[in-house]
Amino acid sequence: MTENFKRVVVSILAIPIILACAYFGGYYFFFFVMLISLFSFYEFSMLAKNKSSFVNLPIGFIAIILLLLNQFRNFTNLEIIILLGSLLLLIIELFRNKGSAILNLGATFLGIFYIGIFAAALISLREFYPANTDLYINGAYLIISILASIWIGDSAAYFGGINLGKHKLFPRVSPNKSWEGAIFGFIFTTGAMILAKVIILNFISWQNVIIIGIIIGTIGQIGDLVESLLKRDAAVKDSSSIIPGHGGFFDRFDSLLFSAPAIWLYLRYLS
Repeated sequence: MTENFKRVVVSILAIPIILACAYFGGYYFFFFVMLISLFSFYEFSMLAKNKSSFVNLPIGFIAIILLLLNQFRNFTNLEIIILLGSLLLLIIELFRNKGSAILNLGATFLGIFYIGIFAAALISLREFYPANTDLYINGAYLIISILASIWIGDSAAYFGGINLGKHKLFPRVSPNKSWEGAIFGFIFTTGAMILAKVIILNFISWQNVIIIGIIIGTIGQIGDLVESLLKRDAAVKDSSSIIPGHGGFFDRFDSLLFSAPAIWLYLRYLS
């Protein structure tokens, strides 16, 4: 099978499951986010290993799960997780004797804060509207709209870049991306959010919908470039090959993870 065929088959199988998790929310969406977070963190650790940094996987996994749980059910203070996690990481590194302690700690902290906190923001978006009320379904419509706009924007950027791409966007980081592809991605991402407003986002103002579309169309693409920067530094094409035709979880959900905190901050403090 060609890579594009694999990509289409996996998408057809996975998209309904992802949308169902977003729709039902609760623990369904929590476990979906936990899955992509833990796999992304593992893939990040493999990138770091290529740079002779040895991420503390057990502590990283536990810290990310606790960050997600805290955002999902608010069972403790975020400060406690950060303080205890930091203490444990530093103490355990004292006895690891595995390469550079500075590189190991730096990579572990980066992975936890980048993936863990950004993924926690994604849960916050799904739980933005109160559970056990009629408003809770609005969180599902918001997440589904964000996912659809990212997928549509990614496809538009890909095909726009292939057919019209002439001006390199950021050759040092991602030589194949073009300004034309990025503009196509931005237009279709924003357009998808506007269409979502007409179909299911009637509870969000036009201003907020357009701004969310702009956030995804810009911050989402920047997130893709940031992940490309990490992969290029580690001299790999994909974060892994676990998803046929798509690379790794980190590859597939980088834009979503990067967009989530920006959208949450806007809705929480500026809308």
